[in-house]
Amino acid sequence: MIKIVDYGLGNVQAFLNIYKRQNIAASIAKTAADLHGSSRIILPGVGAFDHAMELLQQSGMRETLDELVLSQGVPVLGVCVGMQILAACSEEGQMSGLGWIPGSVRQLKGNDKHQSLRLPHMGWNDLEPLRSSRLFAGLEKDARFYFLHSYYFECDSQDSALAETDYGMRFVCAVHSGNIFGVQFHPEKSHQYGALLLKNFAEV
Repeated sequence: MIKIVDYGLGNVQAFLNIYKRQNIAASIAKTAADLHGSSRIILPGVGAFDHAMELLQQSGMRETLDELVLSQGVPVLGVCVGMQILAACSEEGQMSGLGWIPGSVRQLKGNDKHQSLRLPHMGWNDLEPLRSSRLFAGLEKDARFYFLHSYYFECDSQDSALAETDYGMRFVCAVHSGNIFGVQFHPEKSHQYGALLLKNFAEV
């Protein structure tokens, strides 16, 4: 059973609807007890890093998530801010993140060619997988995803970087370490491409 974590951020119903159309068993988890029996976990999120961490702590699910993901090896997919809180910290706030993948969250900035960027990065963009992954099966070419963010995940090790995209600068838009995955874009808003990625996650 795929459990979609509802801690007050993210359109959890959109994920649930996609899996329902795919005839894949999924349900929403609002408490630690709801997480029991998870075969996969989706951790969505929108908004600010500290707010996400505060709500997750208040939900009472933090310790159970640590146990399932870190001790039991249940696959997890962080989405948007749900990906960012996989890091240790963020320039956006003061709180510590989950620290499940070594790295930190940085603000998008321009380069010599693009001195300034319009933020947030909003709309459709493509990506470049950096290595083969079951998550992107069938999405290696021409896939586009919907982004809405001003910060990105900077991995401590390039081994954790799964894909990059370009918005005035190249940045990591997907991460992977062991059973832990994260994507900066919104698969639940990315039409057929996002639906296929979510199906792939159900099969990793």
